[in-house]
Amino acid sequence: MTDTAQLPAVDGGADTGPAPVSGPGGGTGPKPLVLVAVLVGVAVVAGVVWGLVRSGGGGGVVGTPEAAPPSTNPLTDGSFSYEVVTGPVKATDCAGNSYGDMQEWFSQHPCEKVVRGLYTVQEGQARALVSVVLVVMPDGAQAQQLKAVTDTDGTGNVNDLVRDGTATLPRAPVVARGAYYSKVEGQQVTIVEADFFDEHSDDQLLSEITSDAARLSEHLAAG
Repeated sequence: MTDTAQLPAVDGGADTGPAPVSGPGGGTGPKPLVLVAVLVGVAVVAGVVWGLVRSGGGGGVVGTPEAAPPSTNPLTDGSFSYEVVTGPVKATDCAGNSYGDMQEWFSQHPCEKVVRGLYTVQEGQARALVSVVLVVMPDGAQAQQLKAVTDTDGTGNVNDLVRDGTATLPRAPVVARGAYYSKVEGQQVTIVEADFFDEHSDDQLLSEITSDAARLSEHLAAG
């Protein structure tokens, strides 16, 4: 908005005097009250826009929400699903929790920790008992030696939880007579033994179960 001064009457060319001054700045811009109104309007519009952004713009998609990390469960995230019978059971005396030649070997090569668990798995009509043992050695070299010893027939092993009486399970099979699997990861050695209940026989399936059950060392480590 600008002020328009009334034009003076022409009086025979007489000097009409200096032109009127339009404010302290010498310009003809808006008055202070107009500027205040404009600024208030801008603030209101900005507030509305910000509210729309925060609320999703009335249904519009604002950004992409970060996906939650997938949950993991070593008992179910594999080829087979397992149920815990007992465990994890932790100890630091590997020699005292072993049998056969493994007792002597552990007395000369003490472990840092041993964690044991007992599980069952059902596949069709076949039900198997699975023993998983996680042994932590002082270093990777001794872990490799332990695997070599346990992989050798007739050297004994770490007790499963039925063998040492920790778990009482009716008609439990002797897992040491079934399938065997082991692996090494750094200082950790995982030892798996499994056998079927009710004298079921399927060597291929039992071999697949023992190798798959090695991931249960994650369940033992987290327990």
